[in-house]
Amino acid sequence: MASSDVKLIGAWASPFVMRPRIALNLKSVPYEFLQETFGSKSELLLKSNPVHKKIPVLLHADKPVCESNIIVEYIDDTWSSSGPSLLPSDPYDRAMARFWAAYIDEKWFVVLRSFLKAGGEEEKKSVIAQLEEGNAFLEKAFIDCSKGKPFFNGDNIGYLDIALGCFLAWLRVTELAASHKILDEAKTPSLSKWAENFCNDPAVKPVMPETAKLAEFAKKIFPRPEA
Repeated sequence: MASSDVKLIGAWASPFVMRPRIALNLKSVPYEFLQETFGSKSELLLKSNPVHKKIPVLLHADKPVCESNIIVEYIDDTWSSSGPSLLPSDPYDRAMARFWAAYIDEKWFVVLRSFLKAGGEEEKKSVIAQLEEGNAFLEKAFIDCSKGKPFFNGDNIGYLDIALGCFLAWLRVTELAASHKILDEAKTPSLSKWAENFCNDPAVKPVMPETAKLAEFAKKIFPRPEA
């Protein structure tokens, strides 16, 4: 399939945009990356996603698919014969992958993002404690889902790996801002090893933002509260 048939509207710093980029790489699908400018929305984006007006949007033969996890499932279904399956074949395992992906978006990432907006030291400590509690849940989820393999999805990166892994660059930025190791090998050894494996995967490396560059970008969108 020509890359002209597949386009992705997004931005380099968005963890949600990373999800379909990783999925497309895993499936060896060529695509054109249409970068949005921070602080503005293109006519194509507004036309393609009039409901939410948000990135990412996958354009496949000019038909738009919106919402990052839905796009990943669409990619898995559409290019099912190419690359590893991103969702488990077992119905229960598939349900658990979706459950934890929803937890990550609705709970874990909300807390992670709140750190970059936090004011006083007490508030920051509270956020770190909540993140570490969430990491403990995810450590157990990884052990249960991976069944001794390197990834949540087993031998290969899958849906849940992408759902969490897309936030690892932002987690590093948060650790820099906190001067604190949030993903701690001593507390979550399995999750820490998984993160290393995920970031070193050839489908992930080209789209994982550099920590220093992302930290500079974070200063623009999360200005520190006045003392």
